[in-house]
Amino acid sequence: MSGVSLAVSGTQGSVSEQQKVPAGGTTQASKQRAEQAAVGGMMGSLRVIELQLVAFILVFSASGLVPLLDLVFPALASAYILALSHFAFPSPPSSSASPSGSEIFKGSRFFRMYVVVGTTVGLFLPLAYVLGGFARGDEHAVRSATPHLFLLSFQILTENIISGLSLFSPPVRVLVPMIYTIRRIFVDIDWIHDVWLNKALPANASLQDTAWYWFGKSLAVANLAYFSINLFGFLIPRFLPRAFERYFQERGETYAKTSEDKRSASINKPQLSEKKID
Repeated sequence: MSGVSLAVSGTQGSVSEQQKVPAGGTTQASKQRAEQAAVGGMMGSLRVIELQLVAFILVFSASGLVPLLDLVFPALASAYILALSHFAFPSPPSSSASPSGSEIFKGSRFFRMYVVVGTTVGLFLPLAYVLGGFARGDEHAVRSATPHLFLLSFQILTENIISGLSLFSPPVRVLVPMIYTIRRIFVDIDWIHDVWLNKALPANASLQDTAWYWFGKSLAVANLAYFSINLFGFLIPRFLPRAFERYFQERGETYAKTSEDKRSASINKPQLSEKKID
């Protein structure tokens, strides 16, 4: 995701690009296959986690743990994304790019590490924190972290859906994580306020309770820091320009092909007329 899920898409793009590069030798080809298998295994695991996360969040939302604004936000965001794809950035009519070939960002090894960090900080640890809160009977911890997971699950679900549809152009695909990340930053600020100002550690707290208390505080700060860096250091300055560059390049190629077909048709039409006269 750039957020989590978008970064995952970027990693999948790097795998698809590796498949296109001819092998420079047996050793290099085997290394590439090993890396692809490892990344593919991680992607499969993430898809299972995504389904489990959606199930958990549905339970949380039904329990009244998600504020009304966050419950309505995915519907409003989806409507806005559909409007953008139809009116502002429609996909080129002759675009036949497959989802695997339409990746925008090709990640390096550092980028893959960035993916792992984002997945751990944004998805796995908050999920563990919420489940741990249920196990410990800490309703405050569950309520403070659930909105973050709820929005993240909808971002993952939305990106997975549009990645398989040619209806959505590259700018629209990039705007999905941007919209959700911006909203989630405000949610994470509320999370920090909740665990730092509204929750106090008892004077006779045990070592386990103290560790749990500081784990929640550190996790809230880590999520705000990661997704702020992700938005202002990656999505806006790097991902969004590449998406627009790819979009206008595809549109230019489409218009050039259309113009060439029209010129060919106009040239062939008089020739056919002359043949009929002869």
